[in-house]
Amino acid sequence: MKALLALEDGTYFEGEGFGAEGETYGEVVFNTSITGYQEILTDPSYNGQIVVMTYPEIGNYGVNLEDVESIRPFVRGFVVNEYWPTPSNWRSTEDLGSYLSRYSIVGIQGIDTRELTRRIRTYGAQRGVISTVDLDQESLLRKVRLSPSIIGVDLATEVSCTEPYIWDTGSDRWGITHEKKPDPKKRPRVVAYDFGIKRNILRRLVDVGCEVRVVPSRMPPHEVLSMNPDGIVLSNGPGDPAAVSYAIESVRTLIDKKPIFGICLGHQIIGWALGGKTFKLKFGHRGANQPVKNLLTGGVEITSQNHGFAVDADSLGSNVEITHVNLNDNTVEGLRHKEYPLFSVQYHPEASPGPHDSAYLFGEFLRLMEENS
Repeated sequence: MKALLALEDGTYFEGEGFGAEGETYGEVVFNTSITGYQEILTDPSYNGQIVVMTYPEIGNYGVNLEDVESIRPFVRGFVVNEYWPTPSNWRSTEDLGSYLSRYSIVGIQGIDTRELTRRIRTYGAQRGVISTVDLDQESLLRKVRLSPSIIGVDLATEVSCTEPYIWDTGSDRWGITHEKKPDPKKRPRVVAYDFGIKRNILRRLVDVGCEVRVVPSRMPPHEVLSMNPDGIVLSNGPGDPAAVSYAIESVRTLIDKKPIFGICLGHQIIGWALGGKTFKLKFGHRGANQPVKNLLTGGVEITSQNHGFAVDADSLGSNVEITHVNLNDNTVEGLRHKEYPLFSVQYHPEASPGPHDSAYLFGEFLRLMEENS
């Protein structure tokens, strides 16, 4: 099955289709992780994007039901150098191509992903289309240039839950890194805003002893406060943080009322709520090997990241302290308020996939709730 990838700058890549047949549009971005493609596919933060894997061979360990990070894959399309259709792993229940087909996700393989990645790094992330049904280059170029940008679009509402629910499952795949669990009779109640939340955030919260209730992205703050939580988590999610103005207003109301921990999009929302701004990165940070310096300790953490926007350090007021920076480009990776019980990080301390260097932050959130109970 022939397939064509077209970028809005007029660049074309010919390859073979795998997964679903059809045509799909999105912002073309790359991820540098060697493993973890299933977690990447099911990360709701990729809603609206076509993901390019820089590691050359993808699919060799198949797919299983345990490693998904949400109810289904949310990527718009998938690009690999070589797709491996016959997986070999004792945990595998399905091959990757069949999994993508079941969820109507179009993939393309057999292209030079090194060349594509270099183009994105040089010229920035851009709109693209993968098609197995229209192989006319000029036709695809016209269509991709008419496709919408992700800037200014609320993509979080598309991936958020519609009703609150309880999450009570922890992690059984690795050790727990916090120092202690709270008294079972005094388990802190956490409300997690779902802007596209990954399940491993919820597992990590349960691991440190929290009772977790997940709520939709548009739940009014007074309803959250009526649940009398000990703390509030603002989750990761897709797209432009400036487009989720309803969430920014909600967080402004919640600041100083309860301890808050923001992750990825949640971190950016906090930045806006504190009077700051965000800007779009040239090609973003996506992968499991991003070096971050903790300015509070001087230590360096290798982190898992997935974002295309960043908080503007110069837009933050004097009451906000930057706690972490990216060592590749010096962008803001973490902040805390000097007066209110609030902190956030741009990266993913829950990993999945990725290193566990930053898992201690869930213990930090636990201590923050204990100190403000």
